[in-house]
Amino acid sequence: MAAVETEQRGGVGIITLNRPEARNAVNGDLAQGVESALDTFEADATVQAVIVTGAGPTFCAGADLKLIAQGRGAEMATERGNFAGIIRREFPKPLIAAINGPALAGGFEIMLACDLVVAADHATFGLPEAKRGLFAAAGGLIRLPRRIPLAVATEIAITGEPIDANRAYELGLVNRVVPAEQVMDEACALADRIAANGPLAVRNSLKMVREAGGLTEEDAWTRNFSLAMDVFASPDAIEGATAFAEKRAPRWTGQ
Repeated sequence: MAAVETEQRGGVGIITLNRPEARNAVNGDLAQGVESALDTFEADATVQAVIVTGAGPTFCAGADLKLIAQGRGAEMATERGNFAGIIRREFPKPLIAAINGPALAGGFEIMLACDLVVAADHATFGLPEAKRGLFAAAGGLIRLPRRIPLAVATEIAITGEPIDANRAYELGLVNRVVPAEQVMDEACALADRIAANGPLAVRNSLKMVREAGGLTEEDAWTRNFSLAMDVFASPDAIEGATAFAEKRAPRWTGQ
């Protein structure tokens, strides 16, 4: 059984973490499988958004602690994505986490590496590393305080206590909370809405949103202008305006 399964539905790629017997814990096969899937979907011009989800009742329990105990933690990192093949990946297309169950430790950090999140109403999120004398080294302590109030991020980090889906939604960590059986349908619907838009407009908008927090206002305006000019000068910008005037669906080229 492959540690990662992939499929494509229209303009949407789907990556499924597939170690349900181990709560989808990250090992070398899973990390390499995620990196390979991202490579494939990045190169495929027909894919406009990618969903990451988990098989079984758990999204991801984080690192496989058996490997850590054996001193084999390096196996869980890849060349382009680092931990789980994703947490340091500069992926140009929107990533949507479809959280079908607990997303804890490295699983939570995988979620935080995604742009949008659809969560089951029973899902839980957290960084329990401190409870085990460990450190959340896969970006959770960097990304979490950038997304939610510092005091809340600090509490999650140093108590190790999880939060539920509704609390995550209140904090803005999650875009949608739905019954478990609707998670993939809702994630696919969200991805389809993205895939229907101009590919270059989506990519450049995503770049600006991702980069804005790390720029001064002056630098942000410079970057904003540059990305905007790429879009306005593209054939798709003309096509979008023409299709709107002609009351028809646009025929995007991605240029």
